[in-house]
Amino acid sequence: MESQLKAGDAVIFIDRKGRRYLKTLSAGKKILIRGELTADSVFGIEEGSRVKFSNGETFLVLRPTYADLIPLLPRAAQVIYPKDTGPLLIWGDVFAGATVIEGGTGAGALTIALLRAVGPAGRVISYEIREDFAAVARKNVAAYFGAAPNWTLKLRDLYDGFDETGVDRMFLDLPEPGRALEVAARALRPGGVLICYVPTALQIKDTVDALQARPEFGEVETFETLLRHWQVKGMSVRPYFRMVAHSAFIIVARRLADATPGAEPITAASGSGASEEPKADDSRATGEDRDPAD
Repeated sequence: MESQLKAGDAVIFIDRKGRRYLKTLSAGKKILIRGELTADSVFGIEEGSRVKFSNGETFLVLRPTYADLIPLLPRAAQVIYPKDTGPLLIWGDVFAGATVIEGGTGAGALTIALLRAVGPAGRVISYEIREDFAAVARKNVAAYFGAAPNWTLKLRDLYDGFDETGVDRMFLDLPEPGRALEVAARALRPGGVLICYVPTALQIKDTVDALQARPEFGEVETFETLLRHWQVKGMSVRPYFRMVAHSAFIIVARRLADATPGAEPITAASGSGASEEPKADDSRATGEDRDPAD
């Protein structure tokens, strides 16, 4: 990406109070933020420059980072915010070239992150039941990601099943992800990662219970992320009074291999040098709490 701004770029204009305004630079068009500025006058200037509007107000102009973009993204539904997107991609282990299913597109915020993560050699297949959400997602991906020939958006109910099999990763942003486990198991390859994103504790309980009841899934863990910004101004160095606390819970599970009927679990061969000594408790090394019941 070149540092000079050009037609078609999405940019943010930032005023002296730090307020951000998301705009697209279109030839022959005017940008209106209290005053006005022709988009053509911005073409060719360096990203990170300051521009002056007709009312004399000066703005800093930059291309938005993902973290800048998502809170400003046009939407008809709640988006997955950047504080959760990072953990979703890392715990979901999304890699370049992966084939990923996304259940529920919303405004396309996670779709954009997935497309960036899998790269041109990967595939993202999104299932969305609502036409209005799908239309917003298509528009946002086109405007703020660009051409995505490796993205397929299917307007249908995923509870009826997926067309794909052997999928590497799956993300479900649904009210009842536990209902989708049977079809998810058929679509995911052994070793694949399933991520469920739910906002309430009751949904955690329902989803984890459903995962634990199915032999196709294991290694289930649940967490949330909290984000607190700090103010650094002169001698005032303190956390902001407001913070982005709860947004939703992230549930991670692995797709296990299907058991062969009548087969015994594989064990170490005798004489292989495998120790029968019990392993030390890893929770002390990692700082994790031990369950008193263990």
